[in-house]
Amino acid sequence: MSSPAHDLLKRVFGYDDFRGPQQAIIEHVAAGNDALVLMPTGGGKSLCYQVPSLLREGTGIVISPLIALMQDQVEALRQLGVRAEFLNSTLDAETAARVERELLSGELELLYVAPERLLTGRFLSLLERSRIALFAIDEAHCVSQWGHDFRPEYRQLTVLHERWPQVPRLALTATADPPTQREIAERLDLGSARHFVSSFDRPNIRYTVVQKDNARRQLLDFLKLHRDEAGIIYCMSRRKVEETAEFLCREGINALPYHAGMPAEVRAANQRRFLHEDGIVMCATIAFGMGIDKPDVRFVAHTDLPKSMEGYYQETGRAGRDGEPAEAWLCYGLGDVVLLKQMIEQGEAGEERKQLERAKLDHLLGYCESMQCRRQVLLAGFGEAYPSPCGNCDNCLTPPDAWDATVPAQKALSCVYRSGQRFGVGHLIDILRGSDNERLRQLGHDQLSTYGIGKDLDARSWRGVFRQLVAASLLEVDPEAHGGLRLTDASRDVLKGRRQMMMRRESPSSRERERGTPRSGVPVQPQDLALFQALRGLRAALAKEQNVPAFVIFHDSTLRNIAEQRPTSVAALGRVGGIGGSKLARYGEQLVEIVREQG
Repeated sequence: MSSPAHDLLKRVFGYDDFRGPQQAIIEHVAAGNDALVLMPTGGGKSLCYQVPSLLREGTGIVISPLIALMQDQVEALRQLGVRAEFLNSTLDAETAARVERELLSGELELLYVAPERLLTGRFLSLLERSRIALFAIDEAHCVSQWGHDFRPEYRQLTVLHERWPQVPRLALTATADPPTQREIAERLDLGSARHFVSSFDRPNIRYTVVQKDNARRQLLDFLKLHRDEAGIIYCMSRRKVEETAEFLCREGINALPYHAGMPAEVRAANQRRFLHEDGIVMCATIAFGMGIDKPDVRFVAHTDLPKSMEGYYQETGRAGRDGEPAEAWLCYGLGDVVLLKQMIEQGEAGEERKQLERAKLDHLLGYCESMQCRRQVLLAGFGEAYPSPCGNCDNCLTPPDAWDATVPAQKALSCVYRSGQRFGVGHLIDILRGSDNERLRQLGHDQLSTYGIGKDLDARSWRGVFRQLVAASLLEVDPEAHGGLRLTDASRDVLKGRRQMMMRRESPSSRERERGTPRSGVPVQPQDLALFQALRGLRAALAKEQNVPAFVIFHDSTLRNIAEQRPTSVAALGRVGGIGGSKLARYGEQLVEIVREQG
């Protein structure tokens, strides 16, 4: 049944129907009510405030923490014929003054602003003299002091309710476990707001975890499956970001570095290239990503273990925002666990914060070592039950072997104890395998009862045993002993034979996927490929002419729909999903001409 919201969706955005809870959220907010919206990346959160802003009188004020997100969304809205602007530090004084005048005169339908600017006396005074349709607080998880993206300014956004109690507010995020959801509602004074919680599932993303062996070679093997596709590679340190980007460039991959220690202009230029060009691989720390609106990122790879499940979920969620097939690939080893645990213990945070960080890391380790469907474990961390195995993760596609590792676990724990609970994994494996080296003899470790009792397993298998013992909290990292391992109280039951240890068997080859076949990003039928590429060529030319990212003009999925349906008139083109009235008027003739040329 037609409604004002449906009519606007078709006329402006070019879509026939809303997805999931979008319509309920829009109607709730458009009626003047508050809402807390939890929806996965790519689920269409922005429509939940853009549509009611256009339906209500006044200007929708969108509080957004990142400049890149503001600029991309404003440019995309302008393409749709929406009067949208942003206010941030990139604008000169003259442009900022013009935007402020347009706000006061009621000419703007949407205005994006950073929380720091919104909270200034000058801007609050501007709002007092303006007609406000709604307040949208994007990336609302930034309010949580326990989260990975904490922004103290978000705590002060309660001023919106205090000064404009009659204006509806909606807080939106894609990353919040149940405790964070409660904190968002409390900190933003949204206690009476209606909660809209969508599934956190991203069914188009394939999740894979591999054990680190030769990390660079493993990364190259993975990238072979994604030739000429856009992707993000996350590394733990700035140095590793630069080294990885240099290595990939030498291997013929178009890679760029990004981290907070780079000159701002270089960082901005690299981000711009990633957004505007096809097939760029961005090597980055976690400083890169929040607010990156690029829909055609085909993969996110982690070369080191993230710090928490929330961070991992948010970072992997930057893949496949267009709903097309994408991959999340994580390569980690015991060294990552040791380093992260040392960072927690040696940090300046209080004990309460350290305890929380330990729990978050242990939760992620449980995910990595699980033999269960990855999606089930991942979604359980957000309080969501996934009823059956997903069929789109490594554990579903290639079920791991489980083996009774009780005796090897006892040997490993005994070796840790008898060598003094202060040595790292490499030394412990040398003892167990009976290695003949000078250091062992100097320390007298060739005389230990555990010397040589583990010759039946290779070093790779022993690394897996130790890694899984740490993940199971039977061993812990001693931060004062440079990565040395020591027993926990829980190890006693294993040593005394009261607890069985079933473990995930290490894969026999470190090149887990070298025989894999590349997965294309947007699947296009062979008979439509030439037209699809011609349409992409037009889009690239239009984007270059306007100096905007290509996806702002049209998404790949829209071009695929055109290639499949082959509309030969502007009227027929208007029936293709994703083409609103403004874009139809602006680009319709050129698109139809290419369809006719291709026959």
